[in-house]
Amino acid sequence: MTARTTGRASSAFVGLLAVAAVCLVGTVQVIFFKAPIEATMGIVQKVFYFHVPAAYGMYLGATICLVGSSGYLARGTLRWDALARAGADVAVAMGMMVMISGPLWASKSWGKYWDWDPRLVASLLCLLLYVAYNVLRTFSGSNEAVRRFAAALGILGAALVPMIHLSVHKWGGQHPKVISKGGGGIHHPDMKLALVLGFATFTLLTVLLVWQRMKLHQATSRFEALEQEAFELGVAGD
Repeated sequence: MTARTTGRASSAFVGLLAVAAVCLVGTVQVIFFKAPIEATMGIVQKVFYFHVPAAYGMYLGATICLVGSSGYLARGTLRWDALARAGADVAVAMGMMVMISGPLWASKSWGKYWDWDPRLVASLLCLLLYVAYNVLRTFSGSNEAVRRFAAALGILGAALVPMIHLSVHKWGGQHPKVISKGGGGIHHPDMKLALVLGFATFTLLTVLLVWQRMKLHQATSRFEALEQEAFELGVAGD
């Protein structure tokens, strides 16, 4: 990569970061100062505008990990592996937001922070799988066997995502259906605006996180390759 290309990429990243920051500030303003307080749930309902986009961000991270894992198994290049790792990182970060914000909403809606609802269980299993992915990559080295096993794990994790979406329809449970067909829905225009801005902001945050984490993992892979080469040269010199 040339210096000019690197400079353009850095400028694009900074520009996207600025747009994301503006969107984040605007989204918070709309959520807390423009969208009305819901009659039944009260102020706690505003968790919804973070909870649902965070779940969407987790789905995006899982999809990116799936693409990167499939690309690595097909091509075997470290660039695909770095993309898979970045997607898994985002899936964990967004999944943690989902599992923290969800109980805050549940405590008001159900009167308790946790219930063994099918969607909650499926979401927790998906999050734990990506945590396992990251633990594997962090503590098991980065040889070919580990990368291929992690790629298979990344594909398996993506297979759990449809289960999260379909769990309410297939197995019932208490989890509310707000924006899907048959749900209670949000009817006020400012509520819809807040949700749309939430989706836009979390999409930008996901892109930025994947971009940055992918660069980090690529740099780490190059460093490990140089370290291994230096070690082999040292052994050969002895």
